[in-house]
Amino acid sequence: MADAEECREALEQLSRNMAKSTGDVRKAAALDRSLSCRITDLDLTFTGRLRDGRIQDVVSAPGAPAEKAEIRLTMASDDLLALVGGELNFASAWASGRVRLEAGFRDLLRLRTLL
Repeated sequence: MADAEECREALEQLSRNMAKSTGDVRKAAALDRSLSCRITDLDLTFTGRLRDGRIQDVVSAPGAPAEKAEIRLTMASDDLLALVGGELNFASAWASGRVRLEAGFRDLLRLRTLL
């Protein structure tokens, strides 16, 4: 099981990866939306803002998020690290229930490029 600092670093790496992206991926990452990433095995939620192709203003808090973000991810800590590290395919993790993504329909259509 990864710890909170490893999860924070994985989210920072994801943000750096999105900032370097081009084409359709860059367009999908250019949303301006609130974001939460619930880490189930740590009972911890990271919240921030997806803006200008980066995840900004990331903070963590114990338990479930206080407010419902526009884009919500839920997964175990090791799955977050594996996704960001390229060892776990998002589509298969989502299909198997290891990762949950909730967002509005339009956002889901745009985010599919990232996945």
